[in-house]
Amino acid sequence: MEQLIKLIEKMKPFFEKISNNPYLRSIRDGFISCIPVVLFSSLFILIACVPEIFGYKWSSTVNATLWQAYNYSMGILSILMVATIAKSLTDNFNQKMPKLRQINPISIMIVSIVCFLLLSVDSVKGGFSAEYMGTKGLLSAFVVAFIIPNIYKFFVKRNITIKLPDEVPHNIAQTFADLIPLAISVLVFWAFSIAFKHVFGHIFSAWILDVFKPLFTAADGYTGIAIIYGAMAMFWFVGIHGPSIVEPAVTAIYIANVEANLKAFQAGTHAAHILTHGTSYFVATLGGTGATLMFAAMCAFIAKSKQLRAVGKTSIIPVLFAVNEPILFGAPIVLNPVMFVPFILAPIANVWLFKFFVDGLGMNSFIYILPWTTPGTIGLIIATGFAKLAFVLAPLLLIVDTVIYYPFFRVYDKQLVDREAAHGYSEEDLPSAPIPDAVPSLYAADKPSASSKELNVLVLCASGATSSMLAKSIAKGAKALGVAMDSIAMAYGQHKEKITDFDLIILAPQMASMYDELKHDCDEKGVKSATTSGREYVKLTRDPKAALNFALNLLSNS
Repeated sequence: MEQLIKLIEKMKPFFEKISNNPYLRSIRDGFISCIPVVLFSSLFILIACVPEIFGYKWSSTVNATLWQAYNYSMGILSILMVATIAKSLTDNFNQKMPKLRQINPISIMIVSIVCFLLLSVDSVKGGFSAEYMGTKGLLSAFVVAFIIPNIYKFFVKRNITIKLPDEVPHNIAQTFADLIPLAISVLVFWAFSIAFKHVFGHIFSAWILDVFKPLFTAADGYTGIAIIYGAMAMFWFVGIHGPSIVEPAVTAIYIANVEANLKAFQAGTHAAHILTHGTSYFVATLGGTGATLMFAAMCAFIAKSKQLRAVGKTSIIPVLFAVNEPILFGAPIVLNPVMFVPFILAPIANVWLFKFFVDGLGMNSFIYILPWTTPGTIGLIIATGFAKLAFVLAPLLLIVDTVIYYPFFRVYDKQLVDREAAHGYSEEDLPSAPIPDAVPSLYAADKPSASSKELNVLVLCASGATSSMLAKSIAKGAKALGVAMDSIAMAYGQHKEKITDFDLIILAPQMASMYDELKHDCDEKGVKSATTSGREYVKLTRDPKAALNFALNLLSNS
């Protein structure tokens, strides 16, 4: 086991490169930008469909009105995502280009939409066919969003542009600067779409969906889901945010499958596609990556070790809402050889059991998308349309996870009890995490000095959930001690255009691999940055005074 852990740890730099790949990150960031649209549209579907489960049907007028909100939000998801993905990739390119020679992200978004429509939309009598504007067009959206920024990059980097006299205002000159890459992009995709349809007899979006269907089918199988969710857990085990690597590759499958399930459910047939957002949120990652809900409960309520009991009490509430970094870094689970097997095995066992219920017992799979912070068992029941078997599966998953984790929990608990007996332990102490600090830990005196200038601190993580724990702790400490400081949390990527709004930006340990990029961006704009180890981060979320001192010391340190 130790050799396996060392081998995985040696591969960490390679995994970090994958995590930092600009194309995968652009898919992730593009989808994060569209999450409000997805959740908003799902709300109307819940209102429209859930009453039917209990025998009540809306009138045709009300039903059509509710579906209209869905069709004009989720129904154009590919159009929205091609723009947001292309913008994210453009922002990444701009970081490495001269400040006076930047790609225009607004132009990129507009042209990406135009080119996507050329590839994906057929004209019909009276307008356009909307068939591939929604989830069916996502693969085409990815292709367009990857190509357009590269076309612009080629021309902008070489300063191939229409040059105007210096007297022409900058905003007008920028319009002409964008004209050549805009025209080339549109003409290339226009010509390609005509030629492609002439040769193959149908549009590109239909073709690429057929090409990838075998992959979609394979991903839905026992082997496919084991690889996907086992990989997420394995990446997290070495301290890299697993979903950031894996989910961009399967986002298109997730969204397409949940819509296919919804249509099957409405038609009165079996919603059988396994790989969806709900499977990830409420089955594989029940209590966060590694399905750690029951492990956190064991730590909180039956652990004999003071260390595990303290970490469990701190972690149980966040873990209920799928925020499990406190238990990952506090126990720790990350790079802990004792916890490797259950951390990888529990998610796989969960999705296999779910697939058996769907394929073998005829339970409907997920037909709605709910926020990932919905408590797992509740999310499972609601998002499957209150399937009767979901009421059986929900507690069964908890039992299975308990059985898997319990033997390893007992072994680790006994190890810590013996260690505490030999060396002593205070509940204020937390175990060291294997991720090193990028900046030294600095704690001020007991009473920090207040400042007349209000200081703004931003905490970043993958989704804004883990980071909110430290942000709230800093804000709470500031309020208690009368320090003029405000602190908020965001998902990594959302901060790009707001860096100068803050005096300090702190990166959560789950995103430690992004610190070099963050530091570069912050240094350019004169903003201080820092990251923390897992041990330090967990302690700061529990101690508002220490969290405030940590921020103040970073701000005062030259």
